[in-house]
Amino acid sequence: MRTLEELPVPEIARPRAPRPATARTGAAVLLALAAIPVIVRLAQPQRAAWVQAAFIIFGSLLIQALPFVAIGAFTSALIEVLVPIGTLERLARLPRPLQLPAAALAGLAMPICECGSVPVARRLALKGLLPSAAITFMLAAPIVNPVVIASTFVAYRGRQALWLMVGGRFLLGALVAIVAGWTVGAISREELLREGPTEEHVHAVELGRPEPRWRRFFVHLGGDFLFMGRYLVLGAALAALVQTFLPAPWISRVAGTPVLGIAVMMVLAALLSLCSESDAFVAASFAPFGPAPQLAFLVFGPMVDLKLTTLYAGTFRSGLVRTIIVASFATTLVAAMWLQVLSG
Repeated sequence: MRTLEELPVPEIARPRAPRPATARTGAAVLLALAAIPVIVRLAQPQRAAWVQAAFIIFGSLLIQALPFVAIGAFTSALIEVLVPIGTLERLARLPRPLQLPAAALAGLAMPICECGSVPVARRLALKGLLPSAAITFMLAAPIVNPVVIASTFVAYRGRQALWLMVGGRFLLGALVAIVAGWTVGAISREELLREGPTEEHVHAVELGRPEPRWRRFFVHLGGDFLFMGRYLVLGAALAALVQTFLPAPWISRVAGTPVLGIAVMMVLAALLSLCSESDAFVAASFAPFGPAPQLAFLVFGPMVDLKLTTLYAGTFRSGLVRTIIVASFATTLVAAMWLQVLSG
């Protein structure tokens, strides 16, 4: 039985391997972080306190989120190396009406990150799962998995909206995924996927001894951690800058506008392209926006962002990609608006 890492995926649909972080890159980042406060203190000493506040926010976000990025990378590497793809292919044996909700909940047992869910969804469609159910699994798995639930709990612990955020993210994520899958409808596999080599045309070529599993595990672990970590650093930096340097009245005005606040947080989630294991800490830092916009951030981001859009475009037909994005955006926006109305 083959594991997830052995799936035949069209070359265009494979996420580009992250470039290794060299000592020169690390030194450059450290130098830049050290130079910023020095330059500000020399040029505008009155703003040194602002920079200090930004670094405190940035550091606190990293400290809270990095352990969950590591846990997510560890879990993902275990699945890639040890879990047979047949575990998920059993979904195709269920009655058709049950495939969508079962696919939405499959992430509880298979905690796969958003990038890993795309080739897995393609494989499931090739093996006979309804295309709509494959899309449902792809969108729900990065949200409903246990690592993401735990990170959301930790990010919001001690807050009044704790269970609203944890339970709401799980339920709304599954709901949006099911609606998006239903919107895709009863299309065929050929209408779902771009043309690419199928399993019958892919031949494995082994040169020498196969790579040990422990080595493959650590390669996946390091690659996933660096890939997700870079987006966490970007998101934490942007959150720190927004909260420190943008005028508080402007933020309050945007956050106080019901539809605009939700839409802004959704667009921000798509631009930041955070991994779902760490995005709750960034969302929780935008306290002025309230639970509904933050929940929209946590649901829409793992479904549609910049890196995922390129993967979707390489895997699915263009019309279907538009359907996924529009259905996910509209359903999340409407659900968050209702939540905002009901919660007052």
